[in-house]
Amino acid sequence: MNGMSLHRKIEENTGLLIFGILLVSAIGGLVQLLPILDQESLETAEANTRPYSAVELAGRDIYIREGCSVCHSQQIRPLIAEVERYGPYSRAGEFVYDRPFLWGSKRTGPDLHRIGGRYSDDWHRIHLLDPRAVVPGSIMPAYPWLARREASAAGDIAAKMSGLRRLGHPYTDEEIADAEAELEGLLEIDVLIAYLQSLGAGYAEEGS
Repeated sequence: MNGMSLHRKIEENTGLLIFGILLVSAIGGLVQLLPILDQESLETAEANTRPYSAVELAGRDIYIREGCSVCHSQQIRPLIAEVERYGPYSRAGEFVYDRPFLWGSKRTGPDLHRIGGRYSDDWHRIHLLDPRAVVPGSIMPAYPWLARREASAAGDIAAKMSGLRRLGHPYTDEEIADAEAELEGLLEIDVLIAYLQSLGAGYAEEGS
């Protein structure tokens, strides 16, 4: 009876109800977060995982700018159906150099975490300019402007790499100094394709 009275009192008192909700939410959050704070795999890169090159990093910025992550996830879950369709499931160490993460949760299009190397650069170029030319029935929009804009105009890539180095990305002074030169003569579509081709490259087979 006392329990019922307390329950009724909480329901009838808005302040107590809000406090109770916040308390339970805080406990639930801590239960999820505390175990991973000391999890080494979140900070240790996979054997083949490396920071993005200047070209790939510029392509990643365009990928984000164009909203590609709204329709494509980059997180293959350890489920048989996902592994059979997309490839080996994603490991935490593969995302050490991803800021921000682009895991996503909505798949209007397929997951792209293992897309690197599956198709040629020419296939990606046609797909971005006219998706239905290579995937009949595709609902993906075309991105013709990517073939007209210079990649170097997308942002200050050297400054971005310097900022990422402060966060722990092992870029050298030479890599940062050469960043702008690497983008010279490239279009936005070129660097976006380079980024797509890098996806999944950080995966190392067990025992390899």
